[in-house]
Amino acid sequence: MTVKEKLPDISAGILSGGRSSRMGQDKALIRIGNERIIEKLSRELSVFPEVLVSAGENSSYEALGLPVVYDEHRNIGPMEGLYQILKHAAGDYVFICAADMPEITGDIAVYISGYISSDYDCYVIADDDHIQPLCAVYSKRVLPVIEELIASGKYRLREIFSRVRTKYISLEFTCFDKNTVRNINTREDLRELAKPFVFCVSGYSDSGKTGLIERLINEFITDGWSVGVIKHDGHDCFTDVRGADTERFITAGAAATAVFSDNRYAMHFGEGTDMGSLIDRMMDMKAPPDAVIIEGMKNSAFPKIEIVRRGISEKSVCDEASLICIATDFLSPDSVICPVYGLDDTRGIFLCLKEYFDTDFWRPNHTLRGISE
Repeated sequence: MTVKEKLPDISAGILSGGRSSRMGQDKALIRIGNERIIEKLSRELSVFPEVLVSAGENSSYEALGLPVVYDEHRNIGPMEGLYQILKHAAGDYVFICAADMPEITGDIAVYISGYISSDYDCYVIADDDHIQPLCAVYSKRVLPVIEELIASGKYRLREIFSRVRTKYISLEFTCFDKNTVRNINTREDLRELAKPFVFCVSGYSDSGKTGLIERLINEFITDGWSVGVIKHDGHDCFTDVRGADTERFITAGAAATAVFSDNRYAMHFGEGTDMGSLIDRMMDMKAPPDAVIIEGMKNSAFPKIEIVRRGISEKSVCDEASLICIATDFLSPDSVICPVYGLDDTRGIFLCLKEYFDTDFWRPNHTLRGISE
């Protein structure tokens, strides 16, 4: 049975505060790795039948395919966002979180929803005597209370809890930690959550993928970033070097082999894997890369640079929604909806990558490892 079948009367709502003065931009639209925070939260909360986003004014969230409700009362903070989401939600109960809480998961939302009964109107996570009103489930029964508070100029969410039946759920006795309910306010907060961004360099065989990746690696290193590379082999034809000890061990029947030195190691497993597992393995390194480049996988959902070379391919074949840009020696910019660069314009492609992933907002991960800024 799915969550939607078990909890049909529960919606989810994300409160967006808009532009943050301390962060310098709308926190909901900041990318952590490949995903904007608002996209990550909406994906996590899609375990519920409905996810609404509140916004103070016209926003770009609708362009991301997210249903948005807008404030009627200005400058009264999250109370108004909660009010609008409760008014518009289809469910009798709504799980509420803030758009600056990137570690909120569907699991904790479902966990809190499991407490719902006829005994309470609000179900709120409490962390070491700190109440978390933006990690909570609210009943629509609190709407009249919210209206009274707004009319009397009382805008603190905690004012609600003293006026309705509230169940406090201690975080200490759950499987979730404090990071789950942490919000981000500054760039320093955000850097602690830094994840690599991942993209593909795709194209047909002999289009020049490997050469472009080599040149991009140099651009990243020059700019102070570390890089990991994963090659996808769709033909399953790679082998260990003929005659090498590892090849002899595999021939003898070993399920896995490894070779190592003081500076590096390599492993060979006699089983398949997926891209997510390989990326996770890179993230387990003592010093994980700031960026991961995948060679190939033109049909994947990863964002990608596509190489379209005369005599190799006649047109772009990748999903337009996944394209960062195209490197080509004959396509016109008017024929596609993404930026187009010459095959040798490595610098232009690199700057396009930086803009796409908003890397000017970040410093490379190695600045978090003791290297002075």
